[in-house]
Amino acid sequence: MIARDTIAFFGHELITATHKSTFEITKEDFLGPKGNCIIGIKSNKACNDLNPILRKTLKSDYVKVTLTLVVGGYLFKVLASGSPELTLEDNNSVVVRKSSFVCPRTLAVKATSSARDLPRTMINMLKNRYSTGTMIIEAKVPR
Repeated sequence: MIARDTIAFFGHELITATHKSTFEITKEDFLGPKGNCIIGIKSNKACNDLNPILRKTLKSDYVKVTLTLVVGGYLFKVLASGSPELTLEDNNSVVVRKSSFVCPRTLAVKATSSARDLPRTMINMLKNRYSTGTMIIEAKVPR
């Protein structure tokens, strides 16, 4: 079984995407100069808004997660893992982490990429506040 959901977001001129261990998408409508993990703002969903089947799946043991970022005509896939420790309770953002650290904002852990690993072509497009992006979340529990 594969559980899915999609998060839509916008760019911002202060996006730098230089963080070495995370990337974040937030519902906030602003971005400060220190938000180097943020790749999108004004998102339509945060952790707590995700489809209940996906939320349950992400909290399973050994779940594999594929995150597909779509900006303009570009696609970039990030592989990650879910965890029984995820709470997915945050109402404002989603954070994908290379580490195993979990907090209410954490969507997935042990990711293959962070903000600084994302293609610069995509990031340069997201430096425009009128640009849009989508993150497709797919989680599959092994049998």
